[in-house]
Amino acid sequence: MTSAKGPVLIDLDDTPKSAAAAETPATAAPVPDLVPTRSTAMQQVATLAARPRSRLARWIWTLATALTGFIVSLAAYDYITTLLARSPVLGGIASALMILLVLVLALATLRELAAFARLRRIDRIQEGAKTALADGDLAAARAVTAQLTRLYSGRDDTKWGRDRLAEYSRDVLDADTLLAAVETDLLAPIDRAAEKEVEAAARQVATVTAIVPLALADVLTALTANLRMIRRIAELYGGRSGTFGSWRLTRTVLTHLVATGAVAVGDDLIGSVAGGGVLSKVSRRFGEGVVNGALTARVGVAAIDVCRPVPFAASKRPSVTALVKNSLTGLFSKTSKTLDQSS
Repeated sequence: MTSAKGPVLIDLDDTPKSAAAAETPATAAPVPDLVPTRSTAMQQVATLAARPRSRLARWIWTLATALTGFIVSLAAYDYITTLLARSPVLGGIASALMILLVLVLALATLRELAAFARLRRIDRIQEGAKTALADGDLAAARAVTAQLTRLYSGRDDTKWGRDRLAEYSRDVLDADTLLAAVETDLLAPIDRAAEKEVEAAARQVATVTAIVPLALADVLTALTANLRMIRRIAELYGGRSGTFGSWRLTRTVLTHLVATGAVAVGDDLIGSVAGGGVLSKVSRRFGEGVVNGALTARVGVAAIDVCRPVPFAASKRPSVTALVKNSLTGLFSKTSKTLDQSS
């Protein structure tokens, strides 16, 4: 028996088509990313604050708070009655201090309720302005103008705008024109002050993130700076909020950011702010500072949208990129110059 000489041919027709198709690069499964990306401080803060609240957890905290208050009140009552029986003078002093504490807590509660009322007032004015713009309702626009004039009646920074609106507001026969005048004349100085607050907060968060090497320093700084910024923006637009009102407002702003995907900042924004040459000369913490500052600016713009009584129509909405450049460009340019000189 003689063996055949020459090339050996393997027939692929017997190979199952499904197996052959599974071996092609186009149909192969993607390689999993085994290195998880590290979230920045602002992304962690926004995700935690915007996490949906569980009804069971709400009941647990409510019942735990009520039980703790009941136990503390009963213990205080027993302590005071026992002290009165042992020493009337000391018991009277303890009773007076307890009454003063209750009065202070009542005043704090009234203050929080007043803060919530101011926030609801801003919400009503904002809804009226949106309705007037959508329907072209001149009567609704005049009502919004009157409400804003009363709201800002005691402020010096809006005096010129209020006087100007009082001169020609009655002669305006169009809702869009009237609300445009409210934006340009009455709200313009408040908008500029709010933008300054956003720039200051972004600069603070970026600086601490880049300089302080502690693990949780950037998270705590981002949280406190954003809380202060949102509260200050609410005060500028007339919706001064208390402690609980600030948390509610912050949660509303961050929930909106997470829902719209605005907490994801790409490298294109970083490059446009700090420049590619700078980030290549500094540490990773420096780049995270830019990202945290940019996210703080986005939170500030969202807070302006929430707190501003009239939505942006005639006036231009603040640009996140412009705010970040104004707050961080000088800082990073000085740092890059120092690095160039040291090298």
